[in-house]
Amino acid sequence: MAELDRSVLRHYNLSTSCPTEWPTEKDHSDASDDESPLPRPSPGSSRPINPKDKALFDRSKTKRYSVLERNTRQRRFQEPELGVGGSGDRSAVQGDEPDPLGAPDSVVRILRQRGLPVDEDAQLRNRFLLSSPTFSPSLYLSKVHPNDSTQALLQGLEFLSRSIDQKSASLKMLVESNFERFVRAKSTIDGVYTEMRNQGTGPEKEKRLSQLGGRSSGQFAANNTPSSPGFGSNKPLPSVKKKNALTPENEYSVAGIKASLEEAVTRAEDVWGPALNGRERGESLKTVLSVVEKYRGVLEVGGQMADCIKRRDYETLVEEYTKARKYVDEVKLLYRNAQDTRIPLSDAQVHQIIITARMWADVGEQLETFKRETWKRLVGIQTNIRGTAGSSGQTEEYMELISILLELGVEDNPIWVWLLSRYDYLKNKIGSTAGRAKVDIEVHRRRLANGDKPSNHTVAFHLRSSIRRELQEKTRSLDTAEVIELWDRIYSSLNTMLALQGGLLGDVIDFWETAQAFIEGKTQKTLPVGIDGQSRKHHHLSADGTRDLQKGAIELVDLIRDNVFSLFAEPPIDNLPLLKSMQTDSDLPPLPLTSLGEAWEKFAFWPPYSNSLSGVHYLSKILILIGSAASEMGAMSPVGKGSSTVDKLRSLVGGARERAVQAICAAWNRDAENCKLLEDWTRAADKQDLTKMPSHFMAFESAILGGMQKILYISEAMTKPGSADVVTPPPAKLLQLVRSQFVTSLYKALSGMVENAERPIKGGEDGGLVDDGLASPITREKPSSMTAHSVNASDRNVRMLLTLSNLHFLRTDVVPNLTSQFENAFSVKLTDETQTIRDVLSQIDARLFQSFTKPTIASLSQIVSTGILSPSWAPAGGRPTEVRPYIYQALLVLVMAHTQISTTSPSLTPRILSHLLEQLSRELLDAFRQRPRYSLAALMQATLDVEFVAQSLAHYTTDLASDLQNQIYLELDRGTDNDARMRLQSELPEMRNILKLLRESTRAEL
Repeated sequence: MAELDRSVLRHYNLSTSCPTEWPTEKDHSDASDDESPLPRPSPGSSRPINPKDKALFDRSKTKRYSVLERNTRQRRFQEPELGVGGSGDRSAVQGDEPDPLGAPDSVVRILRQRGLPVDEDAQLRNRFLLSSPTFSPSLYLSKVHPNDSTQALLQGLEFLSRSIDQKSASLKMLVESNFERFVRAKSTIDGVYTEMRNQGTGPEKEKRLSQLGGRSSGQFAANNTPSSPGFGSNKPLPSVKKKNALTPENEYSVAGIKASLEEAVTRAEDVWGPALNGRERGESLKTVLSVVEKYRGVLEVGGQMADCIKRRDYETLVEEYTKARKYVDEVKLLYRNAQDTRIPLSDAQVHQIIITARMWADVGEQLETFKRETWKRLVGIQTNIRGTAGSSGQTEEYMELISILLELGVEDNPIWVWLLSRYDYLKNKIGSTAGRAKVDIEVHRRRLANGDKPSNHTVAFHLRSSIRRELQEKTRSLDTAEVIELWDRIYSSLNTMLALQGGLLGDVIDFWETAQAFIEGKTQKTLPVGIDGQSRKHHHLSADGTRDLQKGAIELVDLIRDNVFSLFAEPPIDNLPLLKSMQTDSDLPPLPLTSLGEAWEKFAFWPPYSNSLSGVHYLSKILILIGSAASEMGAMSPVGKGSSTVDKLRSLVGGARERAVQAICAAWNRDAENCKLLEDWTRAADKQDLTKMPSHFMAFESAILGGMQKILYISEAMTKPGSADVVTPPPAKLLQLVRSQFVTSLYKALSGMVENAERPIKGGEDGGLVDDGLASPITREKPSSMTAHSVNASDRNVRMLLTLSNLHFLRTDVVPNLTSQFENAFSVKLTDETQTIRDVLSQIDARLFQSFTKPTIASLSQIVSTGILSPSWAPAGGRPTEVRPYIYQALLVLVMAHTQISTTSPSLTPRILSHLLEQLSRELLDAFRQRPRYSLAALMQATLDVEFVAQSLAHYTTDLASDLQNQIYLELDRGTDNDARMRLQSELPEMRNILKLLRESTRAEL
């Protein structure tokens, strides 16, 4: 069956049994074809077509494929080197032929044995056949005789020479036997040509014809029928004959019909031009469509890749790129095979190569543009990766871009490029962020410093904030809104630098973790190796690259550390032009700063006029932030290997802590002086004999001590393993500073309380009483408007009594609690300081107590001395029945004092009245010593006065008062004689009765 198919293909000169198009070489008929051409009338001729010719013409039209069926006998009359008619028509070549060099097998059989597709590919077969015009000697020798020796080739050459000689002898015999025919044919052809050339020249024609003899003349005469021009009655004019002569002057007889032909062509073009053009366009479109359909996949690659790039569908993009490379590999293989076999490419193969080349050029251009954009995007991805870890958003975008670059193949390592760009970005961002933050903080510091100083009322309000229960309200009321805003700005700036979530430190740590994963090769496990593994070299970072990444991570850590440390260690920026050049907020121009001699002027991180409460609140948060950040930075593997960086981090925590404590202590000292403003002369709700001052003071001191404990030990930053290497315990010098300031704050607060009690009150213009030194203005309240918590603070004695009660509460409750809190917070014992504080409290209490009782004692002394030393004191005679008026006056003074004390601070009543009784007894003793002698009546009067006082104040009697009374009796006894003593003993019962009556009569008053 296969041999039959090959025979059919050879008969019709086809390369395939299912041709898709008409062979282009068959479109033009050759004059050498053995089919006789149909006679056609000459232009302008009126002779009709012969019916026999017409039938032959119609029969040839029905035989559509007759051109394929060339008679093989035609090949015997053609030279192999020339082909059919010299036109190179491959249809005249034999299907097979003996080997020209004398091999036993034919050429096609040899090639078939060697595996060449000569049966399917006629063009390839013709290159090995000697009769073909496309015969290739070199290809013939390389494929048919590749292993022949030199001797075999020489024998083949001899065989080929003999074959050529044999064919030459045959041709020679053919010429000799037909020589006369050749001569007669030549003479006939020359005669016909001469006659046609000399038409219209006269009688020479007959002469030329008479010279022609034999068969050729007869044939020529027979062809000139009576209907032909130039014969019989239709003889044209000589000018017409001359016009048809074959001369150059009349364009070889075509000049006459040229105009008609041109007119016919013009009309034909007008009529059939559009149709023919449409047909040509249709054929062109069909051709294009066939090409498009055949190479649709190749042509669609460029558009598909552009669409993938637009949609960022990188997976499909890689698939399309792989498909494009496959097409390119196919045409490369096709071209290499053609080169190896030295077989020219077919038109379809050339078209395939051209289309693929154009596609590859387009793909290459798109890929180069895509790679440039991808490099830009990869370098530009600078998000906080840690902040969105675990998501499939921008966190993984850089991995996606690295993957696509590795998949497509690039010269530079995208991993290294991204890590370097990330390092440069972080380095620049750290510097710019820190610089802007410092300038922004200093600009707001200057504006706050040039503002108004807080009033006493504002200071007192914020110092009382520590006792508020709501945390948010407490935080916002720690200080003025401007100060809180600046504290928030400082904390926000440091948080931007040091936060692990959303901060630059988090970015640095994430950068190192990402770099470490690339260094260890963990991340590369998910990355592609590229086409043919060309990107596998980018999966490994060199030793130098690893060292550079480690140095870069350490450099970023040092940069963060230096910028944070400079905020605490360095003084505020004093370069006004620099502030103006770096400032971004034009609405807040930096103001020149005038030195006010305040402690906060040397701290760049401390808001002007900030109190210690807001300071410890925010600085404790800031120190925790710094300590945690330092621990995180110290835990990074590159930092842990370098001891110098760890030392720097340790100095960062220690230096920031020391400067923070110094600033807080300075503010604490100032606030301790302002603690006197906490006194608003309002009774405490739970203890009516106290004001709110002790509770406010205790809350204030407790808040300071709690914040100081957080700042000194930074315990909340010690959660990470190894943090103890960075966050060290506070030095003894710093603890001593806090210890000393604690004691100083107690001294100053107590002094302020005494000052509040003793300060003289000035009268206001409207008749009210005001005290400029107090936090709340003092006004004289009418008794009807006073409440249970109201205090007449305009009365000095009331203020002093309440202050004495407050001091007593401080000595017995507040100070011991604060001392215990300090000892527990800082793990120290305040033995000496506690005793010193107690002594100071005792001294202040004694001073204030004396200051309160001194006017009363002076009044009692005046009354007693005046009364006893008066000449009318001693009775004129007889038994006395009344105490002297000075006793009532003295007791009235004590009653007034008792009333004020019991209504103001009841807890002080026993102490004060006992002391006044002692002083009254002392005054009585002193006064009685001044009288030289006592008669019985005087002795009885003195005894009655002393006993009346003693019994009236028996509830407040002390040992000292009893001793003084005994001393009075001894003094009276020394001033009398025996007789008076004896008589006094007899009068004692009666005196007791009198004393009883006097006590009963004065019970209501006393």
